[in-house]
Amino acid sequence: MSRTDQACAAVPLRAAGQQDHLRRGRAVSSVLSASRLLGATEPDSKPASLGLYLSRQAASLPRYVLEQVVTGICGGIPSIAGIAVRLLAYRLILKMDGLAVIESGVRLRFASHIRLGKRVYLDESVYIHATPGGVSIGDDTLVMHGAVLHVYNFRNLPHAGIRIGRHSLIGEYNVIRGQGGVVIGDRVYTSPHCQLIAVNHVFDDPGRPFVEQGITAQGIVVEDDVWLGSGAIILDGVRVGRGAVVAAGAVVTQDVPP
Repeated sequence: MSRTDQACAAVPLRAAGQQDHLRRGRAVSSVLSASRLLGATEPDSKPASLGLYLSRQAASLPRYVLEQVVTGICGGIPSIAGIAVRLLAYRLILKMDGLAVIESGVRLRFASHIRLGKRVYLDESVYIHATPGGVSIGDDTLVMHGAVLHVYNFRNLPHAGIRIGRHSLIGEYNVIRGQGGVVIGDRVYTSPHCQLIAVNHVFDDPGRPFVEQGITAQGIVVEDDVWLGSGAIILDGVRVGRGAVVAAGAVVTQDVPP
């Protein structure tokens, strides 16, 4: 049986209580109640819709205004002229370790929690939503057209975030959901339409709606020199070992050995 076939077998995910880390291989698991998961309110309460919206867009109201003004003015300028303008202007709203190429149409939320390494490339229509926990992209990494990097940490999980190493490539229309924490190593290539989803719904009781049973958020680790084939799906709690190759279309539910 191939490594990919082994990874697709139905097996229990790793136990809760460990902490994900690229070097040490440990994973955090967090199970949240439905009220925390959904941000539920009492039936008679009236949540402040504007405040809720702003809390999901930026770290504060002044940051929201700054980020919207900068991206609104500079985000749609085409060609190399736009790249040059964004190289200067976007330093006001996110962290850049050096030169970075940001194409037109890139959408950023919680930009103050985004860090770009040297010579990072963000292609057109990339969407990065950092929220508390943040998104970090290492030197010489490319994020291609239509990719979505969304931490989705609206419950303030301490281990949430997306960390991508150096010399990696995130393929077209990838979806990376970092609520439980996603760590991607160096020289990792993900083909088009891959998904890494570091969160899962609990469904232990078929007699209850899944939205009342909380979530798990163990996290995902993809070690150095991994290649994910087109359409591969990596589910919460999985570690893909160094140098592994995951077949196109695979649904990975357990660790893949190096």
